[in-house]
Parts: sequence; structure tokens; C-alpha cells
Amino acid sequence: MRFAIAYCKDNIAGKNIADRFRELAFSPQIPIIELKKETIYSEDINVKNYPELREVDFLFFASTHRSKKGDPSLCLHVSGNWRGADLGGKEGKVCLTSAFVLKYLFKKLNENAKKDKEVSEKYKVSMEATHHGPLLEIPSCFIELGSLENEWKDEKAAMVIARTILSLQDFKSGDWIPCIAIGGGHYCLNFNDIQLNSKYAISHVIPNYSFLVTETMIKEAEEKTSEQVRIALIDWKSCGKSEDRQKILDVLDKLGLKYERSGKVEK
Repeated sequence: MRFAIAYCKDNIAGKNIADRFRELAFSPQIPIIELKKETIYSEDINVKNYPELREVDFLFFASTHRSKKGDPSLCLHVSGNWRGADLGGKEGKVCLTSAFVLKYLFKKLNENAKKDKEVSEKYKVSMEATHHGPLLEIPSCFIELGSLENEWKDEKAAMVIARTILSLQDFKSGDWIPCIAIGGGHYCLNFNDIQLNSKYAISHVIPNYSFLVTETMIKEAEEKTSEQVRIALIDWKSCGKSEDRQKILDVLDKLGLKYERSGKVEK
């Protein structure tokens, strides 16, 4: 699989990850694009403006992760907005991505972190719900190092991410079931274990703070997944009262999409 990396020249973690990747595998076959503005606002990433993306199958955005708690984190997520577009992209639109690639990368990110004792003891590896910009047509994801400046400058952690990016050149999918996920908080606590240890491959995650779930949101998640989505996983306990859960099920039933509670998934 051919892939490329994009990062903002002023983004500390993004540049750190890109520099570590150049040390690991500098190759003209892997475009590394330095952006002048922050990744979340880089709506001009397309083949017309960047011809080197013409044959690329997947694009990584290397960037900082920020959180109020400041927990050291290695994160993976898709960009897009379920509702408003305060941080780039467009309202109600999400990016194209691959459920199989995301599952593969999440497994590799966990594996690579565990190989470095210092990194594994310090950092938490997590998926995040689909959020922020930019909106583009190339299948993509964000891979992030956080959450404060000390972590953004951490070369060992950045190398873990660089190795995870490079691993995509050996990508092979398993006998996985492509799906979308509904519910839970921003850090996908219940879906992380599913992505890591089950037969399900998750693409987009609709967190509970983006509810009410609508037909448009489900269709957008399905259409922006490269594989044919076969099921929706629901973080049942986080979806409110019984009538709130029923509204979600009514939408899925109307669209003919099967569903399963995350707590019942075999891992």
C-alpha cells in the first residue's frame, strides 16, 4: 500500500514524527509533505495541489495531541465533523478512511509501544472519536503524540509512531468485519479493546457528545468507509436512557444496519 505523511512545519510533534520517519526510511516513494498551516485547516490537500499524492492510497496526518489532563498519549483517529465545524472541515461531513487499515495501525501502534519499555510505561495508546478537520477525498487518519510539550518533543515516542506508519507498507488485512461505532466518550475506552482483540474493524466513531444520532450521520459514516460496513457497535451504557437508545436502534433498523452491544463482543 502506498502512503504519504503530512505535517505542519510549526507543529512540534508533527515535525518530530516526520524527522524520525526520515531517519527510519527516507524514500522518494513515500511523500512527506510539509504544510504551512495546521493540519486541521489544510483543506487544500488534493492531487491538483500536491501531484505526489496521485498514486497514494492512504494519507497520515502527523500531529500533536492535546488534552486538559495532559496525559501522555499515542492516539489514532479519523477527521470529520458530526455536527459543527469549529476546528476545520465542514459541518456534518467526515473523511474517507479504511476500517481495515485503522485496525491494522492500532494493533501495530500498541505492539510498537510495548517494544520500548520507557514508552510503554509512560504512554497510553488510544483511539479517538472522529473529530475536527480537514475534509479531503484521500483515505486518511491522524496519528498523534501528546499531550504536552515534553511529550511532543519525545523522540522515542515519535519513533514508535514513525515505525507504525512505516508498517503500512506491509499491510495485510485479517478476516475482519468492517463496522462503525456509536457511543462512548472521546477516547473510545470500550472500543479500544474491540479494535485490538476482536474480529471487528472499526472505522468511524460517533461519540455520545455528538448525539442525537441521525440517519444522515450513519449514512455519512458508512459512505466514508472504504469497506462495506456490516454492523454498528453500540456502547450501550453510554447512550442515555432507554428511550434514547431506542431512537438509535430505530435509525439503524430503518437503514437496515445490524447492531451489537460492545459489551457482548467476544474478545
